[in-house]
Amino acid sequence: MKTSDFNYHLPEELIANYPLEKRSHSRLLVFQDSIKHEHFKDIPNYFEEGDLLVVNNTSVIPARIFGQKESGGSVEVMLERIMEDNKALVQIRSGRSPKIGSYLYLESYKVQCIDRKDNFFIIQFDRVPLEVFNQIGHVPLPPYIKRDDEQLDKDRYATVYEDKKLQESVAAPTAGLHFDQELLDAIKKLGVNFATINLSVGAGTFQPVKVENIKDHDIHEEYIEVQKDVVELVNQTKQSGKKVFAVGTTATRALETAFAYGGENGYTGYTKLFIYPSFKFKAVDRLITNFHLPQSSLLMLVSAFIGYDNMKHIYETAVDKKYRFLSYGDAMLLKKNEI
Repeated sequence: MKTSDFNYHLPEELIANYPLEKRSHSRLLVFQDSIKHEHFKDIPNYFEEGDLLVVNNTSVIPARIFGQKESGGSVEVMLERIMEDNKALVQIRSGRSPKIGSYLYLESYKVQCIDRKDNFFIIQFDRVPLEVFNQIGHVPLPPYIKRDDEQLDKDRYATVYEDKKLQESVAAPTAGLHFDQELLDAIKKLGVNFATINLSVGAGTFQPVKVENIKDHDIHEEYIEVQKDVVELVNQTKQSGKKVFAVGTTATRALETAFAYGGENGYTGYTKLFIYPSFKFKAVDRLITNFHLPQSSLLMLVSAFIGYDNMKHIYETAVDKKYRFLSYGDAMLLKKNEI
């Protein structure tokens, strides 16, 4: 299939620049055998006792820092991931790319640009980089949100179930932003089991697919941890005839990586699993997700899950019904295409 097959018209006014006042008040497009229009607070109606809900409990680093080059020109540093020996892999926006060996001034911190790797730079800190990002960093809102980060984003660009010890992501697992604690409690009271995986979301998640043939796409790499007990829970759920719900493309990608490459012991390490039409899902039965960018790998994953024609129909409907799109937008609950 071609990348252009995954294009659709997304009106600018449908991109959500702010979250709704209450997390669970987002709209919910439900696709099982047909489309239904609900609100996210109605999602407990789609669970049964014995089902399994799997979430990504990663926590977001305040990964954007503003500073200056030695020349005085302004720079924006966006973290991709922290490396060994107080190094970090980053994107750098500036009028001209910094020279290798030059210094950047990030408020009171001086860092050196020591290498380049494709579109990323490696910068050297004199201390643990996470300390610097936590002290002076900004919430790394996605590039399609055309505003500066605000105080509300510190709370709302994070899930209520995040594990702050797992501060490794530079983007939120946004399908989980719709859950508040009251809603989670209501689901658990139904007898639904709850499991966590960890996938460290990188800025590459926002990169469009630029090759003509999707099979030629070199997908971004992300670190995941899926513990053995989660694999056991998934297997038990499926053996009992119940459903595995994954919250977001990150949880889906992590689970499917574990089942494709990890076996019974789970999986810890990096994944470059690219899920596109023809992929056979082994773990996930239901997908809770937001609406994704045109020509993105995330849209291709959704298409693999529900079928290409269904994906096109759902997105046309969502645009027509004026759903709110992308990270702070509305959600979908999707049933896996069994064909």
